[in-house]
Amino acid sequence: MELILIVVVLAVLGAVAVGASRRNKERELTRREDELAPVKKLAFEDITAFGEDLQQLDLEMSGHELDAGATADYQRALDSYESAKTAGDSISGPEDIRHVTAIVEDGRYAVACVRARVAGEALPTRRPPCFFDPRHGPSVGDVPYVPPDGVERDVPACALDVERVRAGAEPDVRKVMVGPQRVPYWQGGRAYEPYAMGYFGAFGPMTWMFMGGMMFGDLGGGYDGDGGGDGGDGGDGGDGGGFDGGGDGGGFDGGFDGGGFDMGF
Repeated sequence: MELILIVVVLAVLGAVAVGASRRNKERELTRREDELAPVKKLAFEDITAFGEDLQQLDLEMSGHELDAGATADYQRALDSYESAKTAGDSISGPEDIRHVTAIVEDGRYAVACVRARVAGEALPTRRPPCFFDPRHGPSVGDVPYVPPDGVERDVPACALDVERVRAGAEPDVRKVMVGPQRVPYWQGGRAYEPYAMGYFGAFGPMTWMFMGGMMFGDLGGGYDGDGGGDGGDGGDGGDGGGFDGGGDGGGFDGGFDGGGFDMGF
């Protein structure tokens, strides 16, 4: 009788332990999904913004003759957009977001190369995106910046933000929601680290982004904290990383390949 009782107790305890383990795993999965959601939303906003930039480029290039290099860079930008959409639809974890933003960064550089070629200018040096908002595209220079509770550090900035900072004005910073606060994306917590790594990781060590409390602090969010955000508002040049072949430089009549520019939104 006692043996039967012991077996029953052990069976009950085992069932309780299995149930508790399952619930813990479900809670952990839910927590990670909740933390990933706002960063995933941010990545999709960047894909959409990149598509809008391509639409603008299509208008700018209407009537211009594109040589082989410009045609190839344009195609590279279009391919990047399609690849970013495909990668975005496949996001299941933080590293997938890093892959998406790396694709968008490459596409934006290809766009800069197209504009330079059409204007008859030298191809832009391959630089990191604008630190304040990667949607601004490749940076044109470094400016000193002091984040709240941080130390001054030189960061890459787009032309407009370079002017703002040098004039003593605030740069146009990408912000996200963390709890009740609206903060720069680099203060959104560890969950935003892969998002930034996709943009900046190819340009060497990112110590300048981590030092002095500049990036991925403990304001909330992150994979080791609570909360989360809500989407808010390398190499060094040479040939710009663009392709030099492809195409015959035919006339550009308002749509790539003459068929119009369908962004697929």
